[in-house]
Amino acid sequence: MNDAVDAGILRLAELGRLSATSLLVDGPSASRNLPALLDTRLQIGLHLNLTESFGQPGVCLPLKSLIQAAYLRRLPQDQVRDSVARQLGLFRTLTGRSPDYVDGHQHVHQLPGVRDALLSILGADAAAGLWIRDTGRPRLAGLPWRLRAKARVIAGLGAAGLRRRARAAGFAQNAGFLGVYDFKGGIPAYEAWMSRWLAQARDGDVLMCHPAWGGDPQDALAAQRQAEYAVLAGAPMARWLADHRLEIAGTEPRKEPS
Repeated sequence: MNDAVDAGILRLAELGRLSATSLLVDGPSASRNLPALLDTRLQIGLHLNLTESFGQPGVCLPLKSLIQAAYLRRLPQDQVRDSVARQLGLFRTLTGRSPDYVDGHQHVHQLPGVRDALLSILGADAAAGLWIRDTGRPRLAGLPWRLRAKARVIAGLGAAGLRRRARAAGFAQNAGFLGVYDFKGGIPAYEAWMSRWLAQARDGDVLMCHPAWGGDPQDALAAQRQAEYAVLAGAPMARWLADHRLEIAGTEPRKEPS
């Protein structure tokens, strides 16, 4: 996305506070900061993007328009397939390997039409251990109604359909999903949500986060990203992990098939 986001990810990787990060292959800092990422022990996933314009070819629509087109069955399937295939190919060119997993920028990977193209193109990667993010089993205990509602809306945009198809194709998925919130409130709010997410996290869950170290004038979420970084890097995070006997696991990238 930008250098500040990359810096936050890399610093948290050094601290052992992340297990994985998703690569936005068309992002302006992707190539520049990739060598440092490849030196970490993080899993690296493809962050499929159909809504954020970096001047890349293929499908790119505002999120609302993309959702409407997907549910009205008006997405141009050949263009969707081309966009998915191009991003997957660029990921392999940049990293020298296949992704450990796939998710979507603004969760577009689960939309009708997109998920079918994605699963078709990934094909044999199921046997190699690639997993696909499932947003459809959120952990919601102790959260206010507005955050519960947002998590359920995200899940309702295609998680169940993706899960059925992914399971039939042999792809693994995460057990539960945490980290959905309204990107407001600075450090105090994020500390409150993090403590509640960790209190209910279970083996195999994914906790989504969006940290940055430093600001970016083009990023509307820059202040809250920095708040996330402060919480993720801080001493309370270590205490919560210990209190709930949690480990941030899965830091070994999967092996390419021989």
